[in-house]
Amino acid sequence: MVRFAEVGLRYGGAGPEVLRDLSFVLEGGSFHWLLGASGAGKSSLLRLMQLSARPSRGEVEVLGVALSGARRSALPALRRRIGVVYQDFRLLPYLPVFDNVALPLRVAGRAEPQVRADVTEMLRWVGLAAKAGSHPAALSGGEQQRVAIARAVVMRPALLVADEPTGNLDVPQARRVLSLLHEMHRLGTTVVVATHAETLIAEYPAPALRLAEGRLVAHG
Repeated sequence: MVRFAEVGLRYGGAGPEVLRDLSFVLEGGSFHWLLGASGAGKSSLLRLMQLSARPSRGEVEVLGVALSGARRSALPALRRRIGVVYQDFRLLPYLPVFDNVALPLRVAGRAEPQVRADVTEMLRWVGLAAKAGSHPAALSGGEQQRVAIARAVVMRPALLVADEPTGNLDVPQARRVLSLLHEMHRLGTTVVVATHAETLIAEYPAPALRLAEGRLVAHG
């Protein structure tokens, strides 16, 4: 599902590598924590997984596609198979909840009846069907994060990556968000979650990738 082989990453073609010599494999349908102190390289690693960056060296393979040989024109279709959840939600403030969740489907050219059916199903799943017409500013932080999860999974991604998705939430809301991510895992999606929340890690035991200063220091 995800394979890194001797991967290094530096930004701008100069300066030190922010990731160095990363090699690991994540099996399809697995759940992994991504751990490490601030500055360890977690966000950079997720950027490689979600195809928003390319390695400076080594090989990254995502969903069976080796990026070194992939044509740029093939990447948009591959990205549509990857869901991304951010700590800061990244919802469009001028759109209601329904249209925020519908956006990936409409960009992909789905027919509007299918859009309405899929978005309605996703909002029920995250417990926000009653908020479909609300704007993000009217929601709590936990509700906004659940909308962000609905948007990330409405295309039924094969891979879901989440960068500190509970960092701005209180513990009850964080648990609810984690339960949704684990539900995606139970449905067969490969899930990678970067976090500092040691309490939640203890409540949801799973294999972990642990980074320190851009290197992989533990996997398992």
